[in-house]
Amino acid sequence: MNYLAHLLLSDGTPEGLVGNLAGDFVSGVDLSSVHPCLLPGIQQHRAVDRFTDSHALVRASRLRLDPAWRHWRGILVDVFYDHLLAREFESFTGQPLARFSGRVYRALHDCRAILPPSLKRAAPVMIEHDWLNAYAHEAGLREILARMSRRSSRAPRLQDAVDELAAAGPGLRQDFHAFFPELQKELAANGANAVAQINPNPGF
Repeated sequence: MNYLAHLLLSDGTPEGLVGNLAGDFVSGVDLSSVHPCLLPGIQQHRAVDRFTDSHALVRASRLRLDPAWRHWRGILVDVFYDHLLAREFESFTGQPLARFSGRVYRALHDCRAILPPSLKRAAPVMIEHDWLNAYAHEAGLREILARMSRRSSRAPRLQDAVDELAAAGPGLRQDFHAFFPELQKELAANGANAVAQINPNPGF
């Protein structure tokens, strides 16, 4: 899962939103240096990643993509799942994506004093370029993947994988719709307040 899904699975508090997002910005960081109120969100982020990476439906989604992408298929599926979530966000959650994104951006602003350093650097850019709403549009999706490619000298042109959505998209959507409720149940079974923000009767 990528940024949007992790945020949605939080408890919805500013600290919960920021903590779940921070999970992608503290790799290799000594968590004793992270503000304690962010730790539950970071721990949940990691639990979500473990469950997602080992799930059969997610593996099936990876296999829908061209094998030439090799291990990058995992990253692409994470981003494509966020794209599918963004495209159907209101029917899935009962609220517009723009409203939810605004809550996240306010939380980043209000919690700026306790953000991990790498997230503190990224947050203004995320807000200025509206990364979360960008997931819903092909152009935004290409830019998100291009940004990932630029962060690694070994990465291929990940943005070119967007062309595969025409063929693989229906299958990916089917996988995502089956997988995401299982992820919610897993978190709920482990005591997370992750379902609080999600419409219990999504109108798919």
